Amino acid sequence: MVDFEFAILDFIQEHLRTSFGDFIMPIISMLGNGGIIWLCISGVLCIFPKYRKYGITMLIAIALDALICNVTLKPLIARMRPFTVNTDISLLIDAPKDYSFPSGHTACSFASAFSLLFSKCRLWKPSMILAFLIAFSRLYLYVHYPTDVFAGILIGFIAGFIACIIYRTSEKNNILI
Repeated sequence: MVDFEFAILDFIQEHLRTSFGDFIMPIISMLGNGGIIWLCISGVLCIFPKYRKYGITMLIAIALDALICNVTLKPLIARMRPFTVNTDISLLIDAPKDYSFPSGHTACSFASAFSLLFSKCRLWKPSMILAFLIAFSRLYLYVHYPTDVFAGILIGFIAGFIACIIYRTSEKNNILI
């Protein structure tokens, strides 16, 4: 599996890298650092009563993602990043210090986007596009394996789905979140 993953990463490096990509991908990836863009979006949504439920659902999804991804899976699996194995790569960003599996940037992005999709918020479409861009940036930057990103998408789906269930259940039972 690792050979196949390196084949994908190397294909991106050899055939998809451009000077524009080298400029924009670190910026896109930075939007996902610590989930900052998603926390900002959810914060703005929480300000407006009409959109508050979407912001709260996003925050629940982000929290679930952090517990699953950063607290549980990354330290448990402890997968080294691809640039530590293929040391010929020159990184465009500072080398991440944590483990590779799963991609936290991807998981947080998709947890947010899926929470908007499942809660029927129109912002799900641009959020999904941004989530895909952030996920791809992690491959482009050679800091994650494809399976890290795929696992991040799956975790994001699960976190977004469960967040919607939690919000709907609390709303139905008149529990204030």
